[in-house]
Amino acid sequence: MLRAATVGAIAGAVGIATSELVAGVIPGAPSLVVAVGSLAIALQPAGAKDVMTTLFGTNDKAALNVAVVVVALLVAAVSGILGRRSFGSASWLLAGFGFVAFVAAAVQPLTSQVLAAANAAVATAAGIGTLRILLSDAGFMAPVRLSLGSSGEADGSVTSPRSEALPRSVPSVPMPDWSRRRFLIRSVAFVVGALAAGTLGRLLIDRGHPAGVPVSATLPAAAEVVPPLTSAESLHEPGITAIVIANDSFYRIDTELLVPQVDASTWQLQVTGMVDHPLTFTYPQLVALPLFEQYVTLACVSNTVGGDLVGNTLWTGVHLKEVLAKAGVQPGATQIVGRSVDGFTVGFPTSWALDPSREPMIAVGMNRVPLPAEHGYPARLIVPGLYGYVSATKWLSEIELTTIEAFDAYWVALGWAKDGPILTESRIDHPSDGANLPAGPVDIDGLAWAPDRGVGRVEVRIDNGPWQAALLSRAISRATWVQWWLRWQATPGTHTIQVRATDGTGAVQTAVVGGPAPAGATGYDGVQVSVS
Repeated sequence: MLRAATVGAIAGAVGIATSELVAGVIPGAPSLVVAVGSLAIALQPAGAKDVMTTLFGTNDKAALNVAVVVVALLVAAVSGILGRRSFGSASWLLAGFGFVAFVAAAVQPLTSQVLAAANAAVATAAGIGTLRILLSDAGFMAPVRLSLGSSGEADGSVTSPRSEALPRSVPSVPMPDWSRRRFLIRSVAFVVGALAAGTLGRLLIDRGHPAGVPVSATLPAAAEVVPPLTSAESLHEPGITAIVIANDSFYRIDTELLVPQVDASTWQLQVTGMVDHPLTFTYPQLVALPLFEQYVTLACVSNTVGGDLVGNTLWTGVHLKEVLAKAGVQPGATQIVGRSVDGFTVGFPTSWALDPSREPMIAVGMNRVPLPAEHGYPARLIVPGLYGYVSATKWLSEIELTTIEAFDAYWVALGWAKDGPILTESRIDHPSDGANLPAGPVDIDGLAWAPDRGVGRVEVRIDNGPWQAALLSRAISRATWVQWWLRWQATPGTHTIQVRATDGTGAVQTAVVGGPAPAGATGYDGVQVSVS
């Protein structure tokens, strides 16, 4: 049984590798691994997102890809076991899995169904063909051989080399087990070929979906430019997390396993729904509107206490309020829905966007360059104070005005809260949990955020002692995080360090411990250190 399962798994690996190679070589052909992973995301039960991000963080997509491959190999292993007695049943099992992969690819909004069908067919054929060859070499099936009949012509009969009778006049001579060697050689060859083809295919796919390479290389000059940051807006402590996160270091959490590559020359943004004047913008028309800059801290609702799914950077874009004013928001439009090119949706209150105290934007730039592809090129929504799952639509294609009751966005339908204000949070970056420290002065530092209320105070305590006020960097704005720092005179022993923040309204971060679902993690971040 083990040999048969191994045969099936190798056949599955060949099929997967073939599909990856086809996807990498033929433009527009979908990766079936990614397609099945995307289907799994679409069908995920409530709470799955929380589990994945808790376990894998920003590596959740890679983990899902690996899981898809493992499941496919297990299914293929079962086909190998079935193939010992019924090659037809084994073939149908592989064909069925190939059909599932085709359906998963075909339902994706940006996928060609013809190319999806072709890739699934080629991959399935490669898998079944490999299964047939290796089952034969392993002795589970008789090889198909051409033999000469009495007329001297090939009769196509199926024979087994072990069942052929030797002429009585020829003595029986022991022969090497060539069939076993052939099986091993071919198995190794198929495995090596699958690894090579799969790796090449994945490299070509990634090259066809370059991270961080926008289609447009420049942005028009912004009409409203933020002044340069002053020295007071950063604490100059060694190793402290930077106030502004670089584009390639900014966290990425979304539902896409491959970054959508949107052609700005054909892309359009529509403003629809409960408006007096529906609007459509091309990319040149959008960036021709007055642009402005602002620093905004974004956070993922799946971020755990003390986690790193949060970042602050400089965004360039169009005032969402001005676009809505052009469209004419109708009375009763209580929700703004953002739609991505892939069908992903968010939803947030119209009143939040129109509040004079904040500036939601249709962002087209990040740190004064066009949005990187993985962060939403050509345009995305940025709404200060709201978690990304209810506001920050990447690869934006539509803004719809509707009502709160009429529509539940993607994550809301999966059990997450309808409203998503970012909670007041603080994080210890140094020292790390479990660190061994020398006695004496120790620098404790980290970050705190409460967009868009601002951070008024950060406090640290050691071993449940009194709360001590930390030094804060000057806030860039109420929509951004701040750095904090405290010097501690460490004494020998094991110590617990905790931090809490107070927002700009005077509300203190809650000590109640809670997980990310359904509206964000709560509690104090803490580390335990040893001092000697």
